[in-house]
Amino acid sequence: MRRRKRKGFEERLLSNSDYVINGMVELSIENSDKVDNNFNKFDYRTPIEDEVYNNIKKYRGSWNKVFKNENPIYLEVGSGRGQFITTLAQLNPDINFIALEIKEEVLLRALEKAIDKNLNNIIFLWGSVEMLDLYFDDRELSRIYINFCDPWPKKRNAKKRLTHGNFLELYRLKLADGEIHFKTDSKELFEFSLNQFSENDWKLKNITLDLENSDFKENVETEYEEKFRKLGKPIYRLEAKDNRR
Repeated sequence: MRRRKRKGFEERLLSNSDYVINGMVELSIENSDKVDNNFNKFDYRTPIEDEVYNNIKKYRGSWNKVFKNENPIYLEVGSGRGQFITTLAQLNPDINFIALEIKEEVLLRALEKAIDKNLNNIIFLWGSVEMLDLYFDDRELSRIYINFCDPWPKKRNAKKRLTHGNFLELYRLKLADGEIHFKTDSKELFEFSLNQFSENDWKLKNITLDLENSDFKENVETEYEEKFRKLGKPIYRLEAKDNRR
């Protein structure tokens, strides 16, 4: 999970310990064939059990203790600069929100929005969606948002799409009879996602091929969405509920 970090951003981000939790677990391929690894279902890398790993592991199953209440927990996967999730947190004080983002420089921008709004029902998790099983216990989440994720247009990269069946099974484990809300500007990704949800026993509702001109009135925009709307691009949206429960 190594990626080039922007100088100074990590320190600035992690200095806000009341809001930010470090989930950037390092991975190794050494002896991976000998390890029964339950925390990374997407490749053969194995988490290195260092200080970061041991710290983030303690949060699994204990997020309500972090928030100091028993309110439902909503997760946004890939929260970016945070306009969407900080707005939701401001509008819904009785919901706990977790913003998961791998890029520290954009997560810092989301953090600044939460501080400006004086929010106390949001946590920023610096980490990767592939580590979701390490971060959360089964049935610990009540909703997952996926907004404008990378479409990975080449067929050989289909498994990297956040609505691929492998990810859907991971979300299913973490959701307690909850829903996935998905938005994208990519027609191809939306068509792919419709098929993946249907093939993996998810019941779909509130499907729209043009969110701006739909009857859905509760929409909260992301930064990308606002930009695309002004350009006249259609936004695709759906909600999915686990049909096995």
